[in-house]
Amino acid sequence: MKLFLHLFTGLAAGIVPVVLSTAVIAADVEPGFKNLFNGKDLTGWEGNPDLWSVQDGAITGVTKAEPKLTHNTFLVWNGGEVADFELRLSYRIVNGNSGIQYRSRVKSKGTFGPIVGGYQADFEAGKTYSGILYEEQGRGILAQRGQKTVIKDDAGKHKVEVTGSVGDSKEIQAKIKPEDWNDYIVIAKGNHLQHFINGQQTVDVLDEQEAKAAKSGVLALQIHTGPPMTVQFKNIRLKKLSGDSAKVSDLQQMQGKWLPVEIIANGKSIEAEVLNAIKVTIHENSYKSERPNGQDGGTFKLDETTTPKTMNLTSDSGKDVAAIYEISEDTFKACYAIGNASKPTEFKSAEDSNHILVTYKRKTE
Repeated sequence: MKLFLHLFTGLAAGIVPVVLSTAVIAADVEPGFKNLFNGKDLTGWEGNPDLWSVQDGAITGVTKAEPKLTHNTFLVWNGGEVADFELRLSYRIVNGNSGIQYRSRVKSKGTFGPIVGGYQADFEAGKTYSGILYEEQGRGILAQRGQKTVIKDDAGKHKVEVTGSVGDSKEIQAKIKPEDWNDYIVIAKGNHLQHFINGQQTVDVLDEQEAKAAKSGVLALQIHTGPPMTVQFKNIRLKKLSGDSAKVSDLQQMQGKWLPVEIIANGKSIEAEVLNAIKVTIHENSYKSERPNGQDGGTFKLDETTTPKTMNLTSDSGKDVAAIYEISEDTFKACYAIGNASKPTEFKSAEDSNHILVTYKRKTE
């Protein structure tokens, strides 16, 4: 039993949380697109009402010298998550920096409103960052304006490879109208991300760092820390794109906290008091298992192409564990090989097999 608890490597499954939709008043939009803003109020959006309002038919974010923001803050669309999509809108900015978050996560409730992390279609009042792909609260700049890049994994760290160009940065900037309305388009399909301003493509990115490449998430609009600023958005339209690329990968599903609801070790069920004392947390391709006599962790790799799907784990102490797994919306099942046992071929734990069959449920807060 101690050996099991020490090597017990809990992995989890689940679907990215879906936020309840709020209806917006329909307007004339292009075929296949949905209007996300009714032009009158912030119905369907959530943020700090002291900073966000509707002025002259546009979503408007305003900061002043006091109180001074201590963190970037966001207006979050609460109409659900997006996976593959095309987003079109118009923006205007006076001073400062802003951006459009997509496939993002609400990290916490900050002093000045929601704190959001994820892909960002950046823009500013200056002449450097408009059009770039930036990952807020993450990997930073993934493509400078004018660049075509591929994001690679380099021993767990990201590596940006510039593979080409979509245009000259200065020429793209010259087409952006200062303190006036500009049109922004964001297209995300699978791991292919594209930004356009006023009809000119600004970046083209393939995010091949599987563990960190978000497949879905929320949309949000940013107010940045810094000098007093005003940013406005209008004509916000969304078209969801279909296809296999919109599916959430197993690795994405395995993020979060999980609890074992059944453990069968060498054909015998483990008592409930042991189950209730174990919690597993997954972050990217790392895991942490907490139990009464301590905790351990490590990393894992998945292979979704095999039948059954396979998983190889390496603990922080260097022990390797082979397993098979299956995943559904809120349930994850894995069969682990302990010691010198061969990798399981079915979800079964027989007497003296040194196979451990575990069923997990997502932990709800």
